[in-house]
Amino acid sequence: MIMKDYAAINTAIPGLKSQNLLDRRKKVVPKGISNGCHAFVKKAKGALIEDIDGNTFIDFAGAIGTINVGHSHPQVVKAIQEQAENFIHTGFNVMMYESYIKLAEKLTELSPGDFPKQAAFFNSGAEAVENAVKIARKYTKRQGIVTFTRGFHGRTLMTMTMTSKVKPYKYEFGPFAPEVYKAPYPYVYRKPDSMWEDQYTQFMIQQFEQFLVSEVAPESIAAVVMEPIQGEGGFIIPDKAFVQRVYEICKEHGIVFVADEIQTGFGRTGSYFAIEHFGVTPDIITISKSMGAGVPISGVIGREEMMNVAEPGELGGTYAGSPLGCQAALAVLDIIEKENLNQRAQVIGETVMNKFQQLSDRFEQVDGIRGIGAMCAFEIVKDKRSKVPDKQSAGRIVNEAAKKGLLLLSAGVYGNVIRILMPLTIKDEELKEGLMILEESIAEVLAPQYT
Repeated sequence: MIMKDYAAINTAIPGLKSQNLLDRRKKVVPKGISNGCHAFVKKAKGALIEDIDGNTFIDFAGAIGTINVGHSHPQVVKAIQEQAENFIHTGFNVMMYESYIKLAEKLTELSPGDFPKQAAFFNSGAEAVENAVKIARKYTKRQGIVTFTRGFHGRTLMTMTMTSKVKPYKYEFGPFAPEVYKAPYPYVYRKPDSMWEDQYTQFMIQQFEQFLVSEVAPESIAAVVMEPIQGEGGFIIPDKAFVQRVYEICKEHGIVFVADEIQTGFGRTGSYFAIEHFGVTPDIITISKSMGAGVPISGVIGREEMMNVAEPGELGGTYAGSPLGCQAALAVLDIIEKENLNQRAQVIGETVMNKFQQLSDRFEQVDGIRGIGAMCAFEIVKDKRSKVPDKQSAGRIVNEAAKKGLLLLSAGVYGNVIRILMPLTIKDEELKEGLMILEESIAEVLAPQYT
């Protein structure tokens, strides 16, 4: 049993107050809206969350990658409060506000690409992806959209179609949107044993090239939408050569290359945008999640000639780019710069990956460790030789960690990946304690002889 200075669990999870709310929830909220931890929050600050029963958790989930600057950062809170005192909403399409312009200026400056860019703001990640598709189709006068196996882009009809995982995201929700195609995406951990990594990368490039012969003609494709690192798919990191070849093919055929940075953006990988690690410059970038530190806002950043092709009224929405969201996002960008969170993500990533390697050395079922910056994950398998996914044990580890005061998330098409998305503002001591709880949870779940 480890000594804890930050996590503090004083009741069963859920506690009595949370259980009462759970009972009320079952009556009025659909079960289709899932919950990772069966507790209700009272307050959250930095990397810590306190529930209504007085339990404190170290947050390694970060609201699914939404809280890179930490919960309730004082600068974000102040920005929201000051904005709310002046006005909450006018609708940018009714009466404009300067924060929208300032945010667009800042993001077009920070995003990769030495060419004129524009930005438009929306509400959610899925909405950003939808609008990227609209823009690409309007610009190219084509209909086809290519995404990748294991990719996740949202839960709306279009983005659900673009998403690869069937259960729980797509099952029995069809028919789906037409002209969406799934291309193969590298998964180095599950490559054939007979291939070296370089051989596997070349094989996957050939598979993509063949896909454009057997599945859809390049001349009919408006956009290729790629997560530089797959998020919900299991933090799958492709080889740089694969990303660069896909990009080259897009350039050869006039296809818009869209980087979906909704989970990977705003410092998570040690840079503002994960695509910067791969040496290509996307035509369009979609952003959300940590953009607003918990305030709903998303965006599309792209080449001016592409973004400006839509006529007035063809883009937007009632709450799109709300004043509260814009001010929160401006505060986030300022925090990332002032607190050096891109560099901090790299330091966190080194600490986490070192611990993951120790866990893999200790436990036969911990394998497939991977990460860029503070976007890190590993797989729970039956054993390292077979690599058979062990979804049940992964789920038990997540549950056991919650009982000990650590919030975790699983991921991957097999549900066996443990992913780490703690705030980048987490204290070193909180990070260390969280990793110790993770190790203890793994030990209790996998096998008594490991303890």
